[in-house]
Amino acid sequence: MAQLRIALAQVNPTVGDLEGNLRIVVDSAREARDRGAHLLALPEMVVTGYPVEDLALRNSFVSASVKAVHRLAAELAAEGLGDLPVVVGFLSRREGPGARYGQPAGAPQNAVAVLHGGAVALTSAKHHLPNYGVFDEFRNFVPGDTFPVVRVRGVDVGIAVCEDLWQEGGPVTAARAAGVGLLLSLNGSPYERHKDDVRLELCQRRAREIGAALAYVNMVGGQDELVFEGDSLVVDAEGELVARAPQFTETLLVADLDLPAGADGTRPDPAAPETTPTTPVPAQVVDGLTIVRRTVSADPVEPYTPGENVVTPRPDPLSDVGEVYRALVTGLRDYVAKNGFASVLVAISGGIDSALTAAIAVDAVGADRVHGVLLPSEHSSGHSITDAEELARRQGFAARTIAIAPMVEAFEAATAKAGAPLDGLSAENLQARVRGTVVMALSNQEGHLVLATGNKSEAATGYSTLYGDSVGGFAPIKDCWKTLVWELSRWRNADAARRGEVPPIPENSIEKPPSAELRPEQLDTDSLPDYTELDSVLDAYIGTDKGEAELVFAGYDPELVRRVIRLVDRAEYKRRQSAPGTKISARNLGRDRRLPITNRWTV
Repeated sequence: MAQLRIALAQVNPTVGDLEGNLRIVVDSAREARDRGAHLLALPEMVVTGYPVEDLALRNSFVSASVKAVHRLAAELAAEGLGDLPVVVGFLSRREGPGARYGQPAGAPQNAVAVLHGGAVALTSAKHHLPNYGVFDEFRNFVPGDTFPVVRVRGVDVGIAVCEDLWQEGGPVTAARAAGVGLLLSLNGSPYERHKDDVRLELCQRRAREIGAALAYVNMVGGQDELVFEGDSLVVDAEGELVARAPQFTETLLVADLDLPAGADGTRPDPAAPETTPTTPVPAQVVDGLTIVRRTVSADPVEPYTPGENVVTPRPDPLSDVGEVYRALVTGLRDYVAKNGFASVLVAISGGIDSALTAAIAVDAVGADRVHGVLLPSEHSSGHSITDAEELARRQGFAARTIAIAPMVEAFEAATAKAGAPLDGLSAENLQARVRGTVVMALSNQEGHLVLATGNKSEAATGYSTLYGDSVGGFAPIKDCWKTLVWELSRWRNADAARRGEVPPIPENSIEKPPSAELRPEQLDTDSLPDYTELDSVLDAYIGTDKGEAELVFAGYDPELVRRVIRLVDRAEYKRRQSAPGTKISARNLGRDRRLPITNRWTV
């Protein structure tokens, strides 16, 4: 057996910020060196940020990524870090003549590089390209056809990239055949509720299948609608958890491992760089992948006293609502920071949706950067105004009141004069659109990012006004069912109470029946089923693609099913025009679910 101290850098890169991302790698390498690591790994495509989407199709971006990796290798050496093998993900292109998978040489690849001694010692590319959910990797990349094995301090370390671990065969089969002592998995795996349990079980199962320890490094932070929670971990060959990083926090996870030393039987490889002088005899091809080996350090380390590996405990699984809340905060925080917004604006109505949105905003960017605006109409109740004012007071952000009644009256007078008096739904929607106009005017004038406050139940059923309450640049609770909005609000208040703080959300905002307050005595239940029943059907219909007959067979009320399906299908055009929002479910209403707007299939 050989000892090996590995470091997994759970970091937060930004798509397109190559220089900033390189600094993250160098800083991580410096910390790993100072902590005595023998090997450092960073997440999938850390050099470019992830996902790059169609930036992969820009030749200039691919070239810049490739050049950045070589520059990074030289910079690490110049900083005195060249002796530390560093494994990074980056955007590359397929080398070699001829066509493969229908694309020519030079097609982009989701790649990995091992940096050592000032040079790129080894490169390979992701084999399994996900083409489901939010992933379009088969559109953007061509798959790799090698499985890389690098010998570090006498231990053979195989390298896989994200989906390579989730799919059967390919790199998993090759890792076992190669006899690696450690499989290193580089990941850009987005957060979904309950996914951390599935991820751990996957790593444990793969480790037992391969017969080797497995180290899983994942990025952290927000990127548009996606949020990454980290949750980097290490399991041994029996699947026992050895080390685990915290969620939603940048950190360097260091673990000491006892691993089998690599087998002998290598010979010089004249084509390899001087820093990587050996390769196996003979070459192996397993499940369509050629096993490519390089050695950066053949001799095991001198025996040392290992440190204590850290396993960060997960929160109580019964209260995973707090995990969702942290994901929402992280997603908004990074959307604001990475896009250069100085402040956010929330229209606060006294209702639960705007109250939760404001709480997330304060936790994400601070109360001094959150601005509230009350927009009462003639139908706004007294408690709505006082609840909104109490919300701002409890959370400590500035709020102002702009009454919309005079503006609504001016619109109505103008349309009536033109022979088009407004009443009914058009009059209700006018109020929402006046509010939307006001908040966007404040955004243009003062530079705030407007936060849309709509939830997933409203977006699914179209229970919102286009260019009205749906306006905004980001929608923090867009992927949260209304029932989850209540759960999150109660959790946030309970969490504040546990810490001896004032609960940020007024109880009346949580407990009162929800209402748009666009006409006298209006309630959401006038237009929608009870949210408990509604959300259950919505989750089944949207999450599983079951049709009417299947949902009825599953036990849902037939009339309720038909009503919900009509609402959802008719609202597709609204969803296409909605703001992005943090994805926290297995299937959001954005890239996860792509349906035609013009569609006559109704069963």
